[in-house]
Amino acid sequence: MALAQELYGVPASRLDSFVAQWLQPSREWKEEVLEAVHTVEQFLRQETFQGERSLDPEARVLKVVKVGSFGNGTVLRSEADVELVVFLSCFHSFREEAKYHQAVLRLIWGKLWCCQDLLDLGLNDLRISQGVPSALDFTIQTRGTAEPINITIVPAYRALGPAVPNSQPPPEVYVNLIKACGYPGNFSPSFSELQRSFVKHRPTKVKSLLRLVKHWYQQYVTAKCPRANLPPVYALELLTIYAWETGTQENENFKLDEGLSTVMELLQDYELICIYWTKYYTLQHPIIQDFVREQFKKERPIILDPADPTHNVAEGYRWDLVAQRARQCLKQDCCYDSREIPVPTWTVKAARDIQVTVQQWGCSDLVLWVNPYTTIKKMKEKIRRSRGCAGLQRLSFQEPGGERQLLRSHCSLAYYGIFSHTSVCLLDTVSPEIQVFVSSPDGGSHAYAAQPSHLVRSLKEQIEDRQGLLRELQRLEFRGQVLQDWFNLGYYGVGDSDTLTLSQKKAGEARLPSC
Repeated sequence: MALAQELYGVPASRLDSFVAQWLQPSREWKEEVLEAVHTVEQFLRQETFQGERSLDPEARVLKVVKVGSFGNGTVLRSEADVELVVFLSCFHSFREEAKYHQAVLRLIWGKLWCCQDLLDLGLNDLRISQGVPSALDFTIQTRGTAEPINITIVPAYRALGPAVPNSQPPPEVYVNLIKACGYPGNFSPSFSELQRSFVKHRPTKVKSLLRLVKHWYQQYVTAKCPRANLPPVYALELLTIYAWETGTQENENFKLDEGLSTVMELLQDYELICIYWTKYYTLQHPIIQDFVREQFKKERPIILDPADPTHNVAEGYRWDLVAQRARQCLKQDCCYDSREIPVPTWTVKAARDIQVTVQQWGCSDLVLWVNPYTTIKKMKEKIRRSRGCAGLQRLSFQEPGGERQLLRSHCSLAYYGIFSHTSVCLLDTVSPEIQVFVSSPDGGSHAYAAQPSHLVRSLKEQIEDRQGLLRELQRLEFRGQVLQDWFNLGYYGVGDSDTLTLSQKKAGEARLPSC
């Protein structure tokens, strides 16, 4: 098979024909490869696996799914790697799958050597690779050519059951996944049908862009840095889809050169990237929401698998090397037009804009759309234009189970790990007022404006107005000390953005005023 032409020598205007001529595989070649793979699939569907006491009496194959490039329709002409996920009846949960994964691999390994049809196809180099997750790797050959085909088999728990492949599973599926506490990526094969659908149903032009980016990655990154711990191709695919979605608003009519240049520019900002989708899971469920928000606090780049929120497919790799190669690509002919001017790129941010609900006591909520990397100062300017605040704006935020904290003007929402829709509290203060946080027994908290010279009683009256708890029933503590009504806040050393703890007095403690 002829080697592909050098991408860097192709003018930007000819990238469409480059993909069609050099990267798009022929139908005959694909059918030949898939015919050989069909033999492997038949073997898996017809076999039962016995021999381990810990397994079911007969572990049978429920379904075989082609994933990766052959499954989602983005295979390159020179790419003969086929991944098969095998759902087995002996796995009834994520924990069982983790426990018996290696045992099942050994059983399949032994059965493969006994399959005459596969031996006739030149079965060779059969081994168990200790990846995430572990898998069986081997090669076979097509009947028409001597070109080897690399096969990977991964056994998995069928967490989705017989659900519609491109629909949103029940939230309980993801709750069980989170509670299983597996190593990131170990259980991703259970969601392979969703991963495949996420890419497979994209327009043909998007798949051409995916092929172009993958070819660049193979030719100029992985081939040049063979020993480096580089990101998986899947991470580049997801990044490319995100660039197309946000840069063109999912327009099917776009220019490949602009798409390629946009992806290269985005790769240079890898330290800012935080990408996720909620197509298959919802952040409305508290367990899923809390887990994903914790993911956002980790080191970037963050590219969450759209089908598996526990797996950041970008974590732990040498993105700096990818960024260097992307910078070089932008200097090549494929990123310049006929007038030797750099190809224009799409406007793509390193993270999606999010909805911020601004809550202020006594006012209706204000909804803003901002980017997580926009400074808090600029967000305050938007609020000022909408609300006309006269004093000093104080914005605060509380994570579930955490303490309320001040959002500082020179920082951004991203600095606090906020990349999804959220609510913030607005307090308008006038000097010498300070902001005081009061945490409630239910875990929530509120912000109040007060002066250090104000009596504790005055703050309790504000709490009564807002929360409805009578002043006489309130117990306020600061740093382990109960605050008495007739002392001022300054006496106890209460400062700006300090947190006081509110509780309700026990029976007999409160002295209610007589009627």
